Amino acid sequence: MTTKKKWVDIKRLRPLLDFEEVLRSYGIELKVNGSQHHGYCPLPSHDGKKNSPSFSANLKRGIWQCFGCGQKGNIVDFAILMEKRNPKNGDDVRRVAQKLYEEFVRPFETLGDGPEDFAEDNHSEKEETNVVVNAPLDFELKGLERHPYLLDRGFSPETIAQFGLSYCSRGLLRNRIAIPLRNSTGSLVGYAGRVTDEDSITDENPKYKFPGKRKRKGVIYEFRKSLLLYNANRIGEANDLVVVEGFTSVWWLSQAGITNVVATMGASCSEEQGQLIKLLVNPDGRVWIFTDGDAAGERCAQDIFLYVAPHRFIRWIRLDCGFQPTDFDPVRLKECFPFAVR
Repeated sequence: MTTKKKWVDIKRLRPLLDFEEVLRSYGIELKVNGSQHHGYCPLPSHDGKKNSPSFSANLKRGIWQCFGCGQKGNIVDFAILMEKRNPKNGDDVRRVAQKLYEEFVRPFETLGDGPEDFAEDNHSEKEETNVVVNAPLDFELKGLERHPYLLDRGFSPETIAQFGLSYCSRGLLRNRIAIPLRNSTGSLVGYAGRVTDEDSITDENPKYKFPGKRKRKGVIYEFRKSLLLYNANRIGEANDLVVVEGFTSVWWLSQAGITNVVATMGASCSEEQGQLIKLLVNPDGRVWIFTDGDAAGERCAQDIFLYVAPHRFIRWIRLDCGFQPTDFDPVRLKECFPFAVR
């Protein structure tokens, strides 16, 4: 019988680690100037002066050096030495890398677009691969923080708490608002992340990041937003249901008292989402389309008509070009929706 060993791709691991966080995990009190930390050498093997601030670490680049004992390396090398292991011993390197992965990366591995085979069992025999879609998670993100971004956009603390919104400062959702994603029964199936700095949005750093693929023990886990409606778990069988495109529109309308609202999480509505919309609304109820006032919003509205109109009555509140649901104040929103709580 072949003994199975865990392996971690060090090159892929290093960019996902927060050096500041790793240093703090070893009880090191940081003294930071810009992205540089200076202090006493914490290494157990340090053989230089004990009371000299000879240790320097570049937190952004993930490298360090002690000018007293002469040791230096990257973030993984540092952890290996802190664990009193040998960086030239492959088994020691593997064990420490796995520990770093389990502690700092694994809780976030479903959150980004990273390689699906980042960490897996190294089997000698090829396993059959199965695909599981939108599987409930067996963990929740920890160590999330408050951030002024949502308050600055006008969302109340009650709304932020209601939707479980927090700021993520590490992992693949670093510097993003973490948005819990739940299926229709309320089970957590992933997290989306929204940037807090609009100026940072690029093709490589999109406004929203959704869970990517991950592989464990021959099974590929995927997230498909086209099979879900955001906020559907909070709605029973409704007489009136508002359908918007994005997360912020759901929060904004809910805060204004329009609580029966769901989002397609993008500028399209799949056939499966159309079926879910139909199931959320009573046969004699109404579906209110409230998509953005742009070409993408028009296409999304047309998709909803295609899949839902044969089964439910539809009203489309068309916005002027460039306008979004979040541009409407609560008074104007309640004028648009006569069923809203007043």
